[in-house]
Amino acid sequence: MRKHPGIVPVVLSGGTGTRLWPLSRESYPKQLLALAGAETLLQQTLARVAGQPGFAAPVVIANAEHRFVIAEQARQAGIADVTIVLEPVGRNTAPAAAVAALMAMADDPDALILIMPADHVVQDPAAFRAAVETGAAAAAAGRLVLFGMRPDKPATGYGYIRRGDPLPGLAGIDAVAAFVEKPDQPTAERYLASGDYLWNSGIFLLPAAAFIAELDRHAPDVLAAARGALEGAVRDLDFLRLAEAPFAAGPSISIDYAVMEKTDKAAVVPSEFGWSDVGSWSALWEIGTRDADDNLCVGDVVALETRGSYLRGEGRLVAALGVENLVVVATPDVVLVTRRDSDQKVSQLVAALKKDGHAAATQTQRVYRPWGFYQSVHEGERFQVKRITVNPGAKLSLQKHFHRSEHWIVVNGTALVTRDGEQILLRENESVFLPLGCVHRLENPGKLPLNLIEVQSGPYLGEDDIVRLEDIYKRI
Repeated sequence: MRKHPGIVPVVLSGGTGTRLWPLSRESYPKQLLALAGAETLLQQTLARVAGQPGFAAPVVIANAEHRFVIAEQARQAGIADVTIVLEPVGRNTAPAAAVAALMAMADDPDALILIMPADHVVQDPAAFRAAVETGAAAAAAGRLVLFGMRPDKPATGYGYIRRGDPLPGLAGIDAVAAFVEKPDQPTAERYLASGDYLWNSGIFLLPAAAFIAELDRHAPDVLAAARGALEGAVRDLDFLRLAEAPFAAGPSISIDYAVMEKTDKAAVVPSEFGWSDVGSWSALWEIGTRDADDNLCVGDVVALETRGSYLRGEGRLVAALGVENLVVVATPDVVLVTRRDSDQKVSQLVAALKKDGHAAATQTQRVYRPWGFYQSVHEGERFQVKRITVNPGAKLSLQKHFHRSEHWIVVNGTALVTRDGEQILLRENESVFLPLGCVHRLENPGKLPLNLIEVQSGPYLGEDDIVRLEDIYKRI
């Protein structure tokens, strides 16, 4: 790739991915999951550009609750120079892009920023980078560039871009004639037949200065919120935490609505790089490798006389017999069953569950923390059993409880336990009792993950019965 001024990859990782529930939930959304390969969608997005010629170090703008998981996934992917910016609240894509543009301009007034959702699939990264190369010339000339996917079916789940005339002197780039909302089926069929329409991928290549100028013109409240949030930002360990009050005061609005549908500088690169927004279970079925009966089976699955289905067993056996065109996704706490042609409505199901107060609507059984994760194994009256996994070198906060005692049994690894000032080293099959009210801490001094079983007992076992006295992750 020819070197252009400062192409800064900006990965937007604030989405909740409710249409892929129950695997994707607010507490652990789809970009953090390995849905289309061995790496998570976030890792795949970073790998598309990290270390490639012509690209600067990536920036991830994320929900603050996911910061430690994102940092760990970047580390696992071998990407050490990523900047992680924390949004105090979700405000859609325009405010996040505005923050990224202001940050990029502080380092290079001529910077280009490449805005990429963290939860998309690109099956041909080389073709993606070639499309960025094509768009870079227009972006460097002040155009706000989108990447439009050439449709291969009359999809009703995407917004469309109507192509205008080719831009003079910019091969492979067209003006944008119009943006079109998600069409009905007959309209989508007309779009496909005309050849004049492209799917809107939600990926942008923007000259930072021109984008800021267009924000000032068309959405000054978005720009003011971004400026205030960045001016008040503070460092939090390895993260940049945006100021909450100014950011929350700004509108929640997409880049399309804030700028792209109003500007006269929009341009589009018609592209084909195996793109999917993975917006439904049927989208995963479409891009995956299916068997002779047109089924895509993941995990512990047995299927007989079954056709055209997406079957996924995560911790549970899924057995299907004599069914067609279904989506069946089983997790340890939820089983989803729907027809493939109804799976766009899964988010409506999640909304109903949230209204009814079901914790499973947003929370997974495995709860991630900066030091590792815990998972409830069994719960009864006045007791709870958990599995706890602590990463090498990590430690929990120094804490105490008012309503419960705990018993820790090491399954494998090495645990360093602090109990009222005493330090105890535990190895496999060894245990320790922590009486109610004692000040304690758990640490993994080893080079391998520490796994242990925690048995809690007491009249109240809620997670809010934790009084933190010290915490290396600044959660006090």
